[in-house]
Amino acid sequence: MIAPREGGRILVEQLMLHGADLAFSVPGESFLSVLDAFYEHREKFKLVTCRHEAGASNMAEAYGKLTGKPGICLVTRMPGAAQAAIGVHTAFQDSTPMILFIGDVGSDFRHREAFQEVDFAAMFAPAAKWAARIDSVERIPEYIARAWNVATSGRRGPVVLALPEDMLSQSATVADARPVKAPEAHPGTGDMNRLREMLAAARRPLAIVGGSGWSRQACEDFAKFAHANKLPVGADFRYQDLFDNRDPNYVGDVGIGINPVLANRVRMADLLLVVGARLGEMTTSGYTLLSSPVPKQKLVHVYPDAAELGRVYQPELAIVSDAGPFALAASAMAPLDSSAWASETSGARADYEAWIAKKEMPGRLQMWSVVEHLDKVMPEDTIYTNGAGNFSVWLHRFHRYTGFRTQLAPTSGAMGYGVPAAIGAKIAEPKRAVVCFSGDGDFLMTGQELATAVQYDAAVIILVINNGMYGTIRMHQEKHYPGRVVGTDLVNPHFAAFARAFGAVGEIVEETAQFAPALERAIASGKPAVIELRIDPQAITPNATLDGLRAAAAKKT
Repeated sequence: MIAPREGGRILVEQLMLHGADLAFSVPGESFLSVLDAFYEHREKFKLVTCRHEAGASNMAEAYGKLTGKPGICLVTRMPGAAQAAIGVHTAFQDSTPMILFIGDVGSDFRHREAFQEVDFAAMFAPAAKWAARIDSVERIPEYIARAWNVATSGRRGPVVLALPEDMLSQSATVADARPVKAPEAHPGTGDMNRLREMLAAARRPLAIVGGSGWSRQACEDFAKFAHANKLPVGADFRYQDLFDNRDPNYVGDVGIGINPVLANRVRMADLLLVVGARLGEMTTSGYTLLSSPVPKQKLVHVYPDAAELGRVYQPELAIVSDAGPFALAASAMAPLDSSAWASETSGARADYEAWIAKKEMPGRLQMWSVVEHLDKVMPEDTIYTNGAGNFSVWLHRFHRYTGFRTQLAPTSGAMGYGVPAAIGAKIAEPKRAVVCFSGDGDFLMTGQELATAVQYDAAVIILVINNGMYGTIRMHQEKHYPGRVVGTDLVNPHFAAFARAFGAVGEIVEETAQFAPALERAIASGKPAVIELRIDPQAITPNATLDGLRAAAAKKT
């Protein structure tokens, strides 16, 4: 016989049934019943208390990326929802499974503009796969099962559920749902036969992998297919960990700051095999690498959601399939004669090696050497996270991602992502090393989550690349309005002292030789650590200086 349960307990137990074991929250009185259920199940379902809702939602998003399971986040009413929205938007643009729960006003207060009341379904409709409000305690199992299924199937993404305070405190006698097993789309035999025909006729094929829904096995299967057919493989923007960057078939990332030689190879390819990537603005260099609506390249687009196929680019062959089933089918394909393009693959690899070669920058601290040292001393499975800004180029361009789920970064371009992503990843995978790259502006958007890292013994290493400005915007200022600098200068705190105030380790590095011992001390401490890297402000990108940009722009006026 089923015993009556409070709504909060039903909700938590449904999440556990579907496989949840970690959630991130800033607590609110609107969901006290849920908090009490977490107390009841505290040995099996860990609740991480964060210092800001943006931190909590970014941790949940990073957890979704890392595990493939929905990242769970709980906040309360309009202030909490508004601040968590950035993580939801990142989950939407990055196609990451996530469920945001929002404590809401009681049902009897609705539509009176009660305290912090908002229509959350309407608010999140453009930025979530599904947004709804659970008004009946008896239907909690139904809503949670649907949310889990929606978040993890097709194009993955976020779900938002509002929880009326009175509904959560009501009791009901309801049965549990069944554990959700999300459906997967598989390629048809005809699809694979047509792909084989198109590959056989190609002379300059190029594969691009990206998006969510991958697994380690899927990555291995796709690598097997690429090796058997000597295919060059590029990685979608901030999905560089889907193909080992040390592999001779890997030819670089197709995103912001793309190698111009690789960009030309994309344009000149006679066959593009795109698996899992949406082909959005960042991947296509502002929709310029392919023509819309009909690309000049023959496009084979593999994606789990039919609505995305042909949305911008009409493919020659559209395959509705998840990455895993497609990669498995491709790996089983008999190898083709690759003699027509084998030299193209080796040439593209040589271009990549030249692109990541040592690059000097102004100043005493060389970021290429920092990245090189990390690659030498950090474990192979280290997770690297970052937020948004020019500082991330040093990581994306020069670090060699070693394989599946060693990169957590926002394709949405949201600042403030790296620090909470690193903390969430370290809590989820405590045995793995986690390194975060942050800019000085980027870091202070969520830097208070150092308190969360200390509280939960999440020994992340955070590199704060400090150039005293919002560097990306300054770069564009100098390109378009040379010398007219306003709104981008920053006066920063002493970041090492900031870290020590939280009980973390703080280090200052002002020249290259200081980095290795500072990193060694940070690792040896066993604590969260911030290493401030004070770089020359002139070093705005690996290829440009501020003075150079200003001079080039001045010549055009």
